[in-house]
Amino acid sequence: MSKYTIILEYDPEAKAYAVTVPALPGCTSQGDTIEEAISNAKEAIAGHIATLKEIGESVPEEIERPQAITIDVAA
Repeated sequence: MSKYTIILEYDPEAKAYAVTVPALPGCTSQGDTIEEAISNAKEAIAGHIATLKEIGESVPEEIERPQAITIDVAA
């Protein structure tokens, strides 16, 4: 079993969470709740990895976990 970091972003217009997987470019998902978004992300990651294997591509591994920080900007 592999571990991948996912990024969850709430979209107030869609009233849903968008999910990206930094280690797997192009692997995205969404869900109406955080729990649903995480569940859908697991399915998307598994499908993405299966597709990479089917076409003979290497499967990227998570090397470094991204770090999110908040900064102040004078505007």
